Amino acid sequence: MVEISELMDQCIDLDGSDLHLEVEEPPVLRRHGRLDRLHDFGELNADDTERMLKDIATERSMKEFRERGGADFGYTHGDRGRFRVAAFMQRGTIAINMRLIPFRLLSFDQLGLSSAVKPLLHMPRGLIIVTGPTGSGKTTTLATMIDYINANRDAHIITIEDPIEYFHHHKMGMISQREVHMDVPSFEEGVIKALRQDPDVILVGEMRDLNTISAAITAAETGHLVLSTLHTTGAARTVDRITDVFPMEQQEQIRVQLSGNLTAVISQLLLPRKDGGGRAAAYEIMVCTPAIQHMIRDHKTHSIFSAIQTGGQLGMQSLDDHLVYLYRKGVIGRDEMIRVAQKPEEIYEKIGEKAPTSILTGTRTAPSGS
Repeated sequence: MVEISELMDQCIDLDGSDLHLEVEEPPVLRRHGRLDRLHDFGELNADDTERMLKDIATERSMKEFRERGGADFGYTHGDRGRFRVAAFMQRGTIAINMRLIPFRLLSFDQLGLSSAVKPLLHMPRGLIIVTGPTGSGKTTTLATMIDYINANRDAHIITIEDPIEYFHHHKMGMISQREVHMDVPSFEEGVIKALRQDPDVILVGEMRDLNTISAAITAAETGHLVLSTLHTTGAARTVDRITDVFPMEQQEQIRVQLSGNLTAVISQLLLPRKDGGGRAAAYEIMVCTPAIQHMIRDHKTHSIFSAIQTGGQLGMQSLDDHLVYLYRKGVIGRDEMIRVAQKPEEIYEKIGEKAPTSILTGTRTAPSGS
């Protein structure tokens, strides 16, 4: 009989990021971005996944699972690690995904995140958004930023998370962590209630809907530093995504509010390391200058990319510049750099190569970060 504790140990020991458990499949690890089937454990059946879920879920989570056909919660595996768990029904059987959250908080250097971000975390108010696709490390980056604030500011930090992933302890600051569905009904209500709890900094785990976005902007507007995430790529798309969530008649007002309160957008991707030793993060950093504020207000978000390219002295960093830096340091491979570049033709020029015809004619498109 396969024990879920054994599988969690395997995930930790083999440097996995996720553990997938589904019926008629052996347990599957995601390691360095790739799926790795653990055939030694054999195929799982419906009784296995049901038993595993009951072993790790609280009574509240099981009730939610039975009523809604799914549940998200956190689980601490002894002193080895913490997992974010998503349990759901598929083809009439229970499936489980477990995302490993290491106990150890990483430093800016370990993340590869520019120290130019640190002064932004001393701002008394504003909105800092970390963006990127699912699994790109947004939560880890936010945890590092919160840990920096906690260690360097005399500040009360309130986090609203679903679920709580990294546990923080009081340092120079004081930190209160609230879990959605356990300590507070929703992200929106968590932000509204936080305003009455004497916060200096508010972390909103994810801006999922109009009400949460509106509450986060209001919190920044009323004199708090707010940190949150969005599933977007690049600063320009982030601004447009926030605006488009609102009804047409409110979008002009939101652009004005956003231009006055947005402090920075940090966009990130995780890429496989050239040496096969895990993944490395590539970042785009936009700092909201008066010029960018005008671009947001005047519907000219397409110009933000150019502002980032020329804003290096202000702490800004384009994704392509960081990709070239990682490539020249030998961290990522050439093909991976080209694959995710915003403007691959310019990447070829920077590394002294001639771009293929398919790039120059636009018949090949790369994932854009802006």
